[in-house]
Amino acid sequence: MGRKGCSKIQNDKLNTYDWLCDVPDAENTTDYVEVQFKNTRKGYFLNNAKIPLEKGDVVAVEASPGHDIGTVTLTGKLVLLQMKKNNARTEGVEPKRIYRKAKPVDLEKYEEAKAKEHETMIRSRQMAADLGLNMKIGDVEYQGDGNKAIFYYIADERVDFRQLIKVLAETFRVRIEMKQIGARQEAGRIGGIGPCGRELCCSCWMTSFVSVATGAARYQDISMNPQKLAGQCAKLKCCINYEVDAYVEAQKQLPSREVVLETKDNSYYHFKTDIFKREITYSTDKTFAANLITIPAKRVFDIINMNKKGTKPVSLEADEKPQPPKRDSHDILGQESLTRFDNQASKKKKKKMKHPSSGNTSPENSNQKQKNKSDKTADDEKS
Repeated sequence: MGRKGCSKIQNDKLNTYDWLCDVPDAENTTDYVEVQFKNTRKGYFLNNAKIPLEKGDVVAVEASPGHDIGTVTLTGKLVLLQMKKNNARTEGVEPKRIYRKAKPVDLEKYEEAKAKEHETMIRSRQMAADLGLNMKIGDVEYQGDGNKAIFYYIADERVDFRQLIKVLAETFRVRIEMKQIGARQEAGRIGGIGPCGRELCCSCWMTSFVSVATGAARYQDISMNPQKLAGQCAKLKCCINYEVDAYVEAQKQLPSREVVLETKDNSYYHFKTDIFKREITYSTDKTFAANLITIPAKRVFDIINMNKKGTKPVSLEADEKPQPPKRDSHDILGQESLTRFDNQASKKKKKKMKHPSSGNTSPENSNQKQKNKSDKTADDEKS
């Protein structure tokens, strides 16, 4: 019997599939529980009260100050693996605890706090602009009890926001925490649909962001068009890094792009490479496409070896081109003619013509019999 929580579907961002949910005693491996708050913020809390929790339960957890409201996203042994992956510290730090499952009073206060977030964000942006701060406040998150607000901001340079914190605290009467995030984290918090038609990776499963270089796009021969290479965050797409290792390994088995191939008539320069087809296109001009010829990588290695020995082939292409194998013709109708039904009809018609004695007589025979009968009647009248 699997746990009841295995069948629950989580609609929040950064969902983790609990593939150990059917393993016996997997949920009793640890007392730590993963709890998710607004958007992509997660935390790990100690369930020392042994409250029976399942994925999707709304709980009240310890915060500083007060308490916060979040959703349980993972329990059991997999929590330890997630903590190790996310470098969550447990040694020398007192873990925060889970108080209880959220009561109706907790949820009511939580909804009141969340209702103020959008208005607070708009007003705080105006305050930052009035103070002349070069920063963008992208999101505001209120704590579950309404006693604290986290302001997520983006800035290209160091910002002195001490005066802003004073103004925000006087205006909203809550404890203020400023948290700087990058453009990729902002896109993950907001969410959206990528050009591939799927949900953004940063909002559905990515937790750590690695810098993406334009060299990764060059390795894959992707068009260096900024509009196609940039994602929703205006940075290079994270997915450019996904396959670059496979391209680098495949490129090691191909000839260098700097090598110039010499024939008796021309010198050929590298133009483009189809890495996985192992086909390379060469041009007679260095700067633009001219007299393009595509040949397999094996032929390129042969020409390089010939050039090293001082020999130049007549052309880049092989002297004898391999002929494609001939395919035997095959009638999909099983060697039967398309007019087979017409032939049968004509055979039946001929058969009827040859056997007039049968009950079915042709119109010509019928007319001849009628004429003979009338002639015989006329002869009887004359006699």
